[in-house]
Amino acid sequence: MAFSTRRGPSSSRFFYGLLFVVLAIVGTTVFVLFFEMGKPVVNVEKVSDHIGRKGIINYSVRDTKSGLRSVTVSSSQGEVKKVLHAVTFPRTSSTGAIGPHEDASEVTFDTKTEGFKDGPMTITVEARDFSMWGWFSGNKTVVTKEVKVDTEPPRVELLHNEKYISPGGTGIAIYRLNDQEIVHGVSINGRLNPGFVLDEGNNEVYISYFALPYDAEKIEALAVKAVDKAGNETSVTFSSIFQKVAQKKDSISVSDSFLQEKLPEFQQHYPEMKGDSVAMYLFTNNEVRDRNNAKISELCRTPLPKRMWRGSFSRMAGSSRAGFADHRTYYYQDKAIDNQVHLGMDIASTQRAEVRAANSGQVAFAGYLGIYGNLILVDHGQGIFSLYSHLSQMNVAPGDTVDQKTVIGLTGITGMAGGDHLHFAMLVNGVFVTPKEWWDQHWVDVTIEEPIKDLKNLKP
Repeated sequence: MAFSTRRGPSSSRFFYGLLFVVLAIVGTTVFVLFFEMGKPVVNVEKVSDHIGRKGIINYSVRDTKSGLRSVTVSSSQGEVKKVLHAVTFPRTSSTGAIGPHEDASEVTFDTKTEGFKDGPMTITVEARDFSMWGWFSGNKTVVTKEVKVDTEPPRVELLHNEKYISPGGTGIAIYRLNDQEIVHGVSINGRLNPGFVLDEGNNEVYISYFALPYDAEKIEALAVKAVDKAGNETSVTFSSIFQKVAQKKDSISVSDSFLQEKLPEFQQHYPEMKGDSVAMYLFTNNEVRDRNNAKISELCRTPLPKRMWRGSFSRMAGSSRAGFADHRTYYYQDKAIDNQVHLGMDIASTQRAEVRAANSGQVAFAGYLGIYGNLILVDHGQGIFSLYSHLSQMNVAPGDTVDQKTVIGLTGITGMAGGDHLHFAMLVNGVFVTPKEWWDQHWVDVTIEEPIKDLKNLKP
């Protein structure tokens, strides 16, 4: 008996259908494993729009599927094309994450050595993954950034500079720049004092008020500095004669009655105070003092660009109780417990005497500030500030404009004050300076007004 091996139509259809399903599953699996289409993510960070002699490119690349195959960083300018950085990653497996998921690097290069000239340049970061998509070349992401090569440093012409300066003193420098969009000013002992337009009608001539801290022992470095957007820097050094001043000393007796009167005020504002009365006093006189001075320095970092003051600053009528830069030793029960430096002038008059603005300006701060109690800080423009503290009453708010001799508050005993008085201070770019110079019309004329009068109308 013979049997036929010929399949019927239904069995053939089943076989080919099953084969199609198997091939579809295999094909889909192969496609998913080897032909994924997710592109790498490329971020180009911290690349300035202007690049000087030294170019810096920070990039980060991420591919969460097949992983990274290669990353290339290049730059081009006309016919000049340079590969600045190229990395190819080894294959670590046959499927899944074949290459690393992430890569990041800082690429540095010398624009002159690479043959680039001043002018527009294109930076390109290209990343490929290990996918077989794209005719087996992988998914590709290209990010470009247009920048400007600028290797020419700013031009600075020094027109006037202060000849003498003392610790706690102020000086000026006047100079001409060829570029307005730069960071510039006078650097003294590593601290930059910003420059401002001298006269609104001439945007090429600038003035910088610079201060020497009370504890400076010498002038280590003094120069007008200018840095443009590309990082090119010009430094024009000059000399000022350092005039040493004698150190003044004072002693303060801290009594139990003073502690009993003052500590509750500070505990209310600084609940973290701990220990006995002396420990809390020392916390206030040190930690709180440092915090308060840091706050004042912060407030002085964004001065008004326009000069608002004119002439010498007014001094409140009354007797001087303490001077600028007095080195104080604090005694409790005849034992020295602390040392601090007094950074202002204490003036005593009648109780709750009127406090007037020393010159025209805008109120930068009005509120309670630790050892200073109720404090008003007036911004006079171009880095010059005046400070009034221990007030019992404040008549102004931040943003208010005040004229010279406007009543802004009343004297008092808030903060670390043992009696009713005004603590008055002057600051230049956040540095406490002696008010005596700013009270002196002759000093203002010789140091500031006469040089400005001679130079502000200079023609380019």
